[in-house]
Amino acid sequence: MLLMTVAGLAAAVAIGATVWIIMQPPQKQEANTKAPVQRSYAKISGFDEKRYPTPNYDRTRKNEVAGVVLHHTGELTVEESLDILTSPERKVSTHVVIDTDGTRYVMADPDVVTYHAGLSMLFGREHCNYCTIGIEFQGNTLVAPLTNEQIASAIEYLMPIIETYHIPLNHIVTHEMVRNAYRAQYPDKRCDIKVDITPHEYARFMGTLCNYLLIKDKICKPA
Repeated sequence: MLLMTVAGLAAAVAIGATVWIIMQPPQKQEANTKAPVQRSYAKISGFDEKRYPTPNYDRTRKNEVAGVVLHHTGELTVEESLDILTSPERKVSTHVVIDTDGTRYVMADPDVVTYHAGLSMLFGREHCNYCTIGIEFQGNTLVAPLTNEQIASAIEYLMPIIETYHIPLNHIVTHEMVRNAYRAQYPDKRCDIKVDITPHEYARFMGTLCNYLLIKDKICKPA
């Protein structure tokens, strides 16, 4: 269900075990995989940000920016992810890619429509590309968790966007959530299940974001 209730947000906050950044031991990994090194940050700021423009965007309209969709790339390296997201043949894109060390590759400004959500629905509204920001975390959360650096860097990136466009927290969702909402609305249409940011990693991210907003005297509740 897309709507995040007050109880749901409280649960997310409870998962955020520290004030600034969640300190969670690496999860058990599949064979032959190596978990990213987890380090703590005293502040959610100061990550490297690089411009890496994508040619894949809609030149006919502006993004209305009413929400945020979280993804993981599923690729082994950030170089592979960036190649795919800038390939004219693939015709997919996003607004920012966040590497495991927190480095951000900004591919488009917030008001640009990128191609990250496909068939999707956010609170009854289709075509999430037209009204959301796409964030791609480098890696695969089915194999390894988000690093603390990725979570902190994403929050640093999102804070001015949340404040400028007045985005409520229940409009920050995963690709799987907006895909499942579309599938529920149109059960007879062909629409593959989207496996993306796991519920556990989504809860980690939202818990940290809520803690950060509370410390900053922001309102941490759904619209």
